[in-house]
Amino acid sequence: MSKLNAVITGVGGYVPDTIVTNEDICKLVESSDEWIVSRTGIKERRKLSENVGTSFMGSKAVQELLRKTGTDPLEIEAVICATNTPDHVLPAAATMIAEQCGLKKAFGYDIGAACSGFIFALSTGAAFIEAGRFKKVIVVASEKMTSITNYNDRTTCPLFGDGAGAVLLEPTTEDYGLMDSVMHSDGSGLPHLHMKAGGSVKPACHESVDNDEHYVYQEGQAVFKTAVNRLVEACEEIKERNNLKPEDVTWVVPHQANMRILDAIVRFMDIPIERVMINIQKYGNTSSASIPLCLWEYESQLKKGDVLILSAFGAGFSWGGLYLKWGYDPK
Repeated sequence: MSKLNAVITGVGGYVPDTIVTNEDICKLVESSDEWIVSRTGIKERRKLSENVGTSFMGSKAVQELLRKTGTDPLEIEAVICATNTPDHVLPAAATMIAEQCGLKKAFGYDIGAACSGFIFALSTGAAFIEAGRFKKVIVVASEKMTSITNYNDRTTCPLFGDGAGAVLLEPTTEDYGLMDSVMHSDGSGLPHLHMKAGGSVKPACHESVDNDEHYVYQEGQAVFKTAVNRLVEACEEIKERNNLKPEDVTWVVPHQANMRILDAIVRFMDIPIERVMINIQKYGNTSSASIPLCLWEYESQLKKGDVLILSAFGAGFSWGGLYLKWGYDPK
């Protein structure tokens, strides 16, 4: 029997209509457009309305994916959702997305790995395909990061936006798809990037709400230094294991955390900026959704056989990289 590879056969995406500009942010905290752009590269971000949640955006991305690929919803066997911001603590957002999209024969569950979530979820979904267990798996990442953003904190509130991206994984015996992956975590990063309350250690209470402890807390300098080192290490590990030279890589697809981090990755990897997918200026940091949103936006520029290196770093600390061979030409 020929070896099965898991190949991406389609991409869907969704961003809310509401645009929050740097000028809007400056009305909330003392800042400026120049200050925000020079430190983050972000000019605007999207914000979902308050009466809907993560599953709404994930469903929109999956519905577009199904339409573009002409896939019968009843053919989908599994839905894996990467998210930090599920609609509810339970049930899983994946089950709600499956229900809203008519995926009646699919089971679903969430992966919580912060900004690395899509990398981890894609590797997991690919393993189901490679093992021969399933033939059609959807991996979706959806984040309503504005719901956990403190708009009184000038250092973090310009960073985050909302959005969702989804991919369809199917088996192939051709030399395309997910070729290799590396995934790591280091729990010592907890103090530098986390949410102080809302979990089982410190459930919501008057004190935690009054102290703004249900928002992202980040120590920027420590996170920046570690993120650059770990992202570069993951990409270099992928390149070395697969004998890839810089000229062999068609696209680098990094998590859109901060433009300074992206610039550092480009410099260390010796990859021209023109071969790096970037949309942080429009959407900000959408956490686990940022990589599939890049694939969604750049899909028309991708060609069958293109070599992609995906990389992400997030709270935990968690980080990883994926080596993909793109499986189809623009449609």
